[in-house]
Amino acid sequence: MENSRRISSEQLLLQLHEPMLTMKSSPISSELEDTLSNPDIPFFQRLKSATSIELNTLFRLAGPTVVVYLLNNVTSMSTQIFCGHLGNLQLAAASLGNTGIQVFAYGLMLGMGSAVETLCGQAYGAHKYGMLGIYLQRSTILLMATGIPLTIIYAFSKPILLGLGESEEIASAAALFVYGLIPQIFAYAANFPIQKFLQAQSIVFPSAYISAGTLVVHLVLSWVLIYKLGWGLIGASLMLSFSWWIVVVAQFVYILMSDKCKLTWNGFSLEAFSGLWEFFKLSIASAVMLCLETWYYQILVLIAGLLKNAEIALDSLSVW
Repeated sequence: MENSRRISSEQLLLQLHEPMLTMKSSPISSELEDTLSNPDIPFFQRLKSATSIELNTLFRLAGPTVVVYLLNNVTSMSTQIFCGHLGNLQLAAASLGNTGIQVFAYGLMLGMGSAVETLCGQAYGAHKYGMLGIYLQRSTILLMATGIPLTIIYAFSKPILLGLGESEEIASAAALFVYGLIPQIFAYAANFPIQKFLQAQSIVFPSAYISAGTLVVHLVLSWVLIYKLGWGLIGASLMLSFSWWIVVVAQFVYILMSDKCKLTWNGFSLEAFSGLWEFFKLSIASAVMLCLETWYYQILVLIAGLLKNAEIALDSLSVW
């Protein structure tokens, strides 16, 4: 019985790794196949070795992706830190504008852009490499169109905040900060499809390097704009938008110049304008899940702005 259990366990392990074992061109999958199929090695030792090999592969893919999202958050966080040195009102305004308004667009754009990851992954696995570029363009078109109503929301952020019960002083300052974030909306629209396009091909390190370099540029130029040139809140938000566009342009230049994308990017195509409705429905379905995860914190910040000492409450929440 123990022998039959061991055999069935080994068969199950091989079945779980069958998709990876079919990729004969990968040295990692060859090493994994040799480890799993070697009868001279005890089963649990094979399991341990196979787990080590696969975890190493996953960390090499997931690690740079984690770094990208971490650095993007640090870039946004650093902007609020700079605003905090301007005064309590400015920190409260940056917190309300960055989280109370901007997170709405961030969650929606990131969620809609996630549809590219699913479709590009399927196309790449089916060796339909040319479709990855089409999906990238199709998603960018939809997200850019979505950016138009979001721009209207940003433009009317002051009356929206006042309608939600925020104080006149904080709403006015937050609206000024939000106006500088309008270009960021369309940077989101281009950035998230590009990120998913690259991730579907396991190209993750370039985005991490670009994000790291952009953070350095962002810190230096934010200091110049906010303190040396005296642009204050509007300078902080404009610099944040500019930094996101640096990431977008740098990643797109990489796609154009890199040999790794020569099969998946064949230039702009009118085919990107076909099937937009079906793509939109898939994008919305992807957006709903992520929006529900991000909007709860947005609601928390908006509620904090209704407290008696709203400025202190928003400042504390921003620091936290």
